[in-house]
Amino acid sequence: MTLSTAVHAAVRFGLGSAPGDLPAIATDPRGWLHEQLSADDPDTAGRLAARPDTADTVRRIAAAAGDDPEAKRLLREHSKEVYLADGAAHLSAAASSTTPFRERLVSFWGNHLTVSIARKEVLGVAGAFEREVVRAHLDGFFEDLLLASTRHPAMLGYLDNLKSMGPSSRAGQRRDKGLNENLARELLELHTLGVDGGYDQADVLALAKLLTGWSLGLDDGITSRMAMAMGADPSFSGDFGFHASRHEPGPKTLLGKRYPEGEAGGVLALRALAHHPATARHVARRLATHFVADDPPAQAIDTLATAFLDSGGHLPTVHAALVDLPAAWDAPRSKVRTPFDLVIATARAVGLPDEGGAMRDALHALGQAPWGAPSPKGWSDHAEAWTGPAQVLARMEWLERVADTVGPRGARDLAHDLYGDTLSDETAAALNDNDDLWLLLASPEHQRR
Repeated sequence: MTLSTAVHAAVRFGLGSAPGDLPAIATDPRGWLHEQLSADDPDTAGRLAARPDTADTVRRIAAAAGDDPEAKRLLREHSKEVYLADGAAHLSAAASSTTPFRERLVSFWGNHLTVSIARKEVLGVAGAFEREVVRAHLDGFFEDLLLASTRHPAMLGYLDNLKSMGPSSRAGQRRDKGLNENLARELLELHTLGVDGGYDQADVLALAKLLTGWSLGLDDGITSRMAMAMGADPSFSGDFGFHASRHEPGPKTLLGKRYPEGEAGGVLALRALAHHPATARHVARRLATHFVADDPPAQAIDTLATAFLDSGGHLPTVHAALVDLPAAWDAPRSKVRTPFDLVIATARAVGLPDEGGAMRDALHALGQAPWGAPSPKGWSDHAEAWTGPAQVLARMEWLERVADTVGPRGARDLAHDLYGDTLSDETAAALNDNDDLWLLLASPEHQRR
């Protein structure tokens, strides 16, 4: 294998290389990627396992808030502390991981199933969502990933299902409250079928009714300020719980199929959505857009959709099909690096002082704060979202600060270590004239993947 194939594996599928990585990858680039589908970096897993889980975070927030008048302020402060520490830990893990393809897949699926700190209620649990949902199900089936995502307190709070009650339920009649359609709508439009997936408003309403009662579990009288802020009852904790008193009674019909009432009806509906052909195609298109091109070829989408359907949504099988996709290797550097990609790739290439915190702060400055997508659609995978004049200027200024911080080093040698024989004549000539790290970091090679 050539170094160019190794560069492609490290940059397109991974998160960028560090000096000395390419020779080992070059022995079998596809094998290097396939190995990562069944083995996590133990250091990454151990480091993130030490972070607090959702239930612990909710209880800590409740304890910090107490009943004094400063409760809301303390809640915000504690949630912010958890968020900042989680962001630094996750970014540091990605920058140092020996399984960067897995880290990219974690990022992809976390974006597909977006929860965002744009809703302040999610601030303290966004990082836990990524650990407990995405990382925990990366080696399993899409239906289990989808179910875990929908049940998680971060998703239930972010998309307002904690506020949803069946109009005819006991709680709904008593409180004169009704359905909230947000979770159901985004499940159909973004997480499963896609906007052209063949559903209508009646299906949105049916799914919203199926998901009434999906909330947080009872916590033996502990008052959770976070749950209250999210719109749940004050006796609910950070664990999932089904509450029959809020569930819309009677069977429901979704996409022409009748489902029973109760929690089981919602579970059956989600599993059916996970296996729907439209879901396979929607997921395949998003994967191809992320890994191949902003406008991916139809054959790539077809291949990934077939792998999804034939395997029952087995994620490692789909990811393996992605690695073996010819189109994913045919168009080097056709994707613009998002701020996340750029910051992680830069950290892997040159190192950053206080890596986790520095990367987190850089992402805030570059407009892609950790778990901070502006809407449930997640961060855009298209170049135009990241190449406006102000965004490009912010990139260049940040990279200049990095180059100044790292200090003098042989940019020509580093360019060969990172990009091998894929370095363009123009970039090579510029570095020959001026052995400047900033020129390498600002080059097309470092801006694209």
